[in-house]
Amino acid sequence: MPATRPRARAAAAVAAAAALSLLAAACTGSNDSGSASDDPDADVTLTFWHGWSAPSEVEAIEANIDAFEKKFPNITVKTVKGVNDDKLNQGLRAGGSNSPDVVSSFTTDNVGRFCSSNVLADLDPFLKKSDIDPEETFPAPMLDYTQYEGKRCALPLLGDAYGLYYNKDAFAEAGIDAPPKTLSELEEVAKKLTEPDGDGYEQLGFMPNYQGYETTVEHYGGQFGLTYFDDEGNSNAAGDPRMAEMFEWQKGMVGALGGFEKLRKYRNTFGDEWGPKHPFHTGQVAMQMDGEWRGKMAADADVGFEIGAAPFPVPDDQADSYGKGYLSGTITGIATTSEKKNAAWELVKYLTTDTDAVVDFANAIHNVPSTLAALKSPKLNDDPVYRTFVDIAQHPESSHAPSSKNGGAFLLTLQDYGLKYENGKEDDLPSLLEQADEQIDKDNAQAG
Repeated sequence: MPATRPRARAAAAVAAAAALSLLAAACTGSNDSGSASDDPDADVTLTFWHGWSAPSEVEAIEANIDAFEKKFPNITVKTVKGVNDDKLNQGLRAGGSNSPDVVSSFTTDNVGRFCSSNVLADLDPFLKKSDIDPEETFPAPMLDYTQYEGKRCALPLLGDAYGLYYNKDAFAEAGIDAPPKTLSELEEVAKKLTEPDGDGYEQLGFMPNYQGYETTVEHYGGQFGLTYFDDEGNSNAAGDPRMAEMFEWQKGMVGALGGFEKLRKYRNTFGDEWGPKHPFHTGQVAMQMDGEWRGKMAADADVGFEIGAAPFPVPDDQADSYGKGYLSGTITGIATTSEKKNAAWELVKYLTTDTDAVVDFANAIHNVPSTLAALKSPKLNDDPVYRTFVDIAQHPESSHAPSSKNGGAFLLTLQDYGLKYENGKEDDLPSLLEQADEQIDKDNAQAG
């Protein structure tokens, strides 16, 4: 399973935004990291809240915790599994003996909220105390999405990289020798792989809709290199010509593959994104934008065809950047309300910087390692499909959308406006993007 479970995000983001707004108002920021005074060598019990819930995931994180407790026999870790951001926010706000000392979240988009509301402690003093240089330890995009306006309140704990999965058997049958590298090639290949069947499809080359699995503004945007905000922090959708280019390309793909309504009806026949009946598993789509976890999930589903993976194509005028992709992942930090910050730091440091711990965890749950050393480790899974995403994670132009005080709300707004454009409800793209800017700026002002 992915670290981020991104499309569970849409509904959760609204609830998380509301909870964090309350949290920002209620949090006092007491006992921040700079004033940590507990003895890390004393016998102590830490409470660690995390979101993993699948048996294999829970087993993997517990194995890491066991290894940590052997290394630090004075520290006992009490884990609470399956915690979503809504419950996490409540716990961070409440404080007290039943609240967490260390937390992890799948929602990288909320880092700006966590940092600006001061619910997670500033980790820079701990990093300096431990002589850890973040720039020499973590990939640059992961460093970017674990800080906000210079405050580093989280560290990456495994990552996700997005690329293109493709059905090698379908490629061979269509006489296609290699995966597409540019967006014009993607359209050509997708059309060649598409087999209409009445008002539906026997096989669709690629599902481009914003309602598709993982085909989101931010994931497409990583290939275009969007600038979401200007130097003053204002929304830049109308000001960045690449935003209009992306919207136009996506709508063009929708039209080339049958139109919005036909694709929407076909999408409604898809199985669950996280189940064995995912449309890539069943052969309903021949190419799929997805993260590193999909390869294992497809293999576990016994798909019956050879799976290929490659970086997602880039705009034709950015062909020299091929190989990059969108990055996200799980983040972890220390609750500001914790009275055991020094001990909590030992756990965070171990989980995020110990190379063997990071590699073992990545191998166990099939996510991308989150340190430079782990990405180069000879112990890392050598499956070529998986390694495609390890390479994407190391590409110098791979990226993540910027942190915002309003979390990922701006991305959901852009997605909503993208849906209006792709389904034909709005045709004036410049006006549409200006409206998006107005809405995003209004939302950010209210969040501030």
